[in-house]
Amino acid sequence: MPEIGATLREARMRERIDVSEIEAKTKIRAKYLRALENEEWDLLPGPTFVKSFLRTYAQALGLDDKALLEEYKLQYEHPGDGAEPIQQSTGAASRRARARGQAAGAPRRPGGTPRQGPSRGYVVAVAIIGLLIVLLVVGLLSGGGSPSPPASTQARQPSRGVSSGAGGAGHRHLQAVAKATLASLKLEPTAEVYVCLIGDGGRKRIPGVILKPGLTTEPEYHARRFLLTLGNNAVTLVVNGKSRTVPASSGAIGYAITRTGVRTLAAAEQPTCT
Repeated sequence: MPEIGATLREARMRERIDVSEIEAKTKIRAKYLRALENEEWDLLPGPTFVKSFLRTYAQALGLDDKALLEEYKLQYEHPGDGAEPIQQSTGAASRRARARGQAAGAPRRPGGTPRQGPSRGYVVAVAIIGLLIVLLVVGLLSGGGSPSPPASTQARQPSRGVSSGAGGAGHRHLQAVAKATLASLKLEPTAEVYVCLIGDGGRKRIPGVILKPGLTTEPEYHARRFLLTLGNNAVTLVVNGKSRTVPASSGAIGYAITRTGVRTLAAAEQPTCT
């Protein structure tokens, strides 16, 4: 099955529908529609929104939304991710320890059968809890204030702050650092032009199609490295925010584009999307 983004884009372009028309029809913002076409999942609010937007977009284009959702789940969802271990609370453990202690000191059961004595591990646990209580009382009496949380708790707090969610400052910082290493590319056709654009991992960002001026608003693509083949020079490239004209050529034109610059490709190096 073709890639999800390519399937959506080809269906839209085949019907000669602009992104703004889909936005008005589905009430999904244009930047999210472009993110779906580019498979830039990290630009979307979350997996639940991805699947909802994907279903709505596919239905608007008359595509099989169930097949696209299954393809998304197969490629990008991993069952079991995000599961967290369940930890006992100290209070619950203490209550159970006291209950076992009371049972250990209780008289024999009717009939003369003695209860089993406490194990060595239980005795050690009770001793440790008692010692912690004594230290806590001493700290309160000597410091005259609330005791500081244990060092292990303090060490864990920064970690929880960084991983508290996609909207956290730590997550946004990591996204900004990652984006600073990516090249950006936008194509603005001035006439019909064949385009084959390959991104990171060999992904076909524009899968060898004819772009026409004014038919669609082409999105801005991001990758560490692009390989680009153009059928002619009827297009302006916006590379890392700067416009670049393409010189005329009797044959196909190829470029390798990174964050640091643009390199012309020989005919043998130019990518194909066939």
